[in-house]
Amino acid sequence: MKQVPTDFPSPMAKLRWVLKALRAPDGCPWDREQTLASIQPCLQEECYELLSAMVGEDLANHREELGDVLLQVLFQCDIREEQGAFTFDEVVGELTDKLIRRHPHVFGEVDAKDTETVLRNWERIKQGEHKAPKASALDGVPEALPALLKAQRTQHKAAKVGFDWQDAEGPEAKIVEELAELKAAVAAGQPEAVADEYGDVLFSMVNLARHIGVDAESALRAATAKFAKRFRAVEARVKAAGKEMKAMSLSELDAVWDAVKADQQ
Repeated sequence: MKQVPTDFPSPMAKLRWVLKALRAPDGCPWDREQTLASIQPCLQEECYELLSAMVGEDLANHREELGDVLLQVLFQCDIREEQGAFTFDEVVGELTDKLIRRHPHVFGEVDAKDTETVLRNWERIKQGEHKAPKASALDGVPEALPALLKAQRTQHKAAKVGFDWQDAEGPEAKIVEELAELKAAVAAGQPEAVADEYGDVLFSMVNLARHIGVDAESALRAATAKFAKRFRAVEARVKAAGKEMKAMSLSELDAVWDAVKADQQ
């Protein structure tokens, strides 16, 4: 059994010692077997759990989920260090230098009194950091992003080179057009065309969200949470009335839903 030292200079130093002990030859078999490929699902799950904790009131849960994401970052650093690729300190050093470099209005002589100027300077500095020219304006959008967020990022990059509607009227008209095409595909009984046209409707909705200043990913997440809250309330009312939802008509359920909605508003 390993004895954990008691004289660590900081909590981070203790955490890093524990992780290295887990990956050591006499450590944990599961931790030793993990690779960058095998822990990808873990990172995705932990990030989503952190996103959920961020919007809640449970501070202990938020703190725990932050730790779980930090664990994933350190775990990857240890794997790369074992490969002789880079170290955690190099990651921290590069991040620190980048933050200083991209904030010349704080650490330099550049003037930036509003957020718009800050973001414009940030993008200009970021573009100057890339040595190899991009093959496409869309390069840099991560493949693993959630679909709505990926659509939003893709549209944003296209817009930066001028490929965009002038205002919200453009995507609004496009939504009407795409809905008509979706309706026609459904009427024609063409499954592949239906899926294709439905995707176009969603993409156009994301475009509209961007033009009216709405984050599509966050908006859908909030709408889903709102539906779930109301649905659970409907379940509770139906149960309290001694009934079962499956035995009720849609009009009866709609009446309960409307009552719940009115109370929550």
